[in-house]
Amino acid sequence: MNEKKDSLYLECYSGISGDMVTAALLDLGADEVVLRKALASLPLDGFSINISRVKKAGLDACDFNVVLDAEHENHDHDTAYLYGGVEECGHTHDVHEHNHDEHDHHHDEDGHEPRHGHCCHDHAAEHCHDHDHAHRGLAEVLDILNKADLTDRARATAVRIFTILGQAEAKAHGATLETVHFHEVGAVDSIVDITAAAVCLDNLGIEDVIVPVLYEGTGSIRCAHGVLPIPVPAVVNIAAAEHLNLHITGAKGEYVTPTGAAITAAVRTSDQLPAKFTVSKIGLGAGKREQELPGLVRAMLIRPAGSEYAAQDVIYKLESNIDDTTGEALGYVMERLLAAGARDVQYSPVYMKKNRPAYLLTVLCLEEDIPALEEIIFAETTTIGIRRVRMERSILKRHIYTIPTSLGDVEVKMCLVPHCNGNGVFEDVEERCYPEYESIKAICKRTGRSYQDVTRQVLRELAENKED
Repeated sequence: MNEKKDSLYLECYSGISGDMVTAALLDLGADEVVLRKALASLPLDGFSINISRVKKAGLDACDFNVVLDAEHENHDHDTAYLYGGVEECGHTHDVHEHNHDEHDHHHDEDGHEPRHGHCCHDHAAEHCHDHDHAHRGLAEVLDILNKADLTDRARATAVRIFTILGQAEAKAHGATLETVHFHEVGAVDSIVDITAAAVCLDNLGIEDVIVPVLYEGTGSIRCAHGVLPIPVPAVVNIAAAEHLNLHITGAKGEYVTPTGAAITAAVRTSDQLPAKFTVSKIGLGAGKREQELPGLVRAMLIRPAGSEYAAQDVIYKLESNIDDTTGEALGYVMERLLAAGARDVQYSPVYMKKNRPAYLLTVLCLEEDIPALEEIIFAETTTIGIRRVRMERSILKRHIYTIPTSLGDVEVKMCLVPHCNGNGVFEDVEERCYPEYESIKAICKRTGRSYQDVTRQVLRELAENKED
């Protein structure tokens, strides 16, 4: 049985960004050596990474920082520029008080954080060095990812994140996914941030990610083309397209970056937390901006309360209505389906239109067995259609043992059943034993005793052995 792994819960009460996610995952236990090797394989120059511990709101947190050379540096965490001339973060700033040329700081019109080395826009191009490498289209970014030494799963995650970003930018610019060029997210540090998050998720073996809500601030933020409202267009476009839950706080400033929103949209599998859960491990990732809220993402590995004795997985149900076949044919089909990997096969009498008596064929199976089982159903029955339903299920953890008894060896399925009190709190676990049918049948044939008689004796001996 494949046991379900812990789910990842991302708590984003003070926003989310690419570096915050990566830092939280590293703090959760992602392998730094694996991450550095993957990032070193990116065909990009001019960057290094620094992983350290920092204090944020008095809390110890991990910091993931992409450090770029002078050619790419652009002081993206200068809140005085980002919020200059407008009242944000509890202060009013005048951009002209700063010595930096304002064209050295760029916040894309989509609101992408201008972290390091982002491209210049057309009206300011004459003030910039040659940064054409930052104007990358999706095809160029995908080519970089394809050349890197990444696992298939990590690469697929990074591709999905960039595709979501590309779609958001295309909508904002009135372009297509094929023609839109990335601005900030096409630059070196953004490629590193997104790749790092994908590598860490893969390294931790994360399959389920729960993100109930993203907390965002209010006000406006400066970009190269003017002042934009918060949330910025790219974040709003991603939230709309991917059905992310946003909560607007009273805090001034931008807390949800487009990269953070895209990562959320790409990896989230649910927005619902279990009613009760236990926490296996905690990671805390720090952001860079100094704003009213501390800028922390907390990552937790969780499992529903009591699930140490119950696993969850996915199974598929195949259904067909059959009104013109014989019982013998159905019996043969059942044998073939079970032999081909079906977990269970059932027939139920039903009445179809015009009150025709028929049978409902129901097959339970794993996803990988669907093609072979559907081929059998089409070949061996008269049906012309099969309904397919994906279902989640909870399964008691179980083990198969061979137990010696006075009647001979018997295979026994041992299940662990959790018990909770009236408040849903786990208190105890019960062991239940189920002798396997084929073992009991073999004893019956050998001894001539009835099935019920053999079963009772085996269970009695198992109980006595347990007490001993």
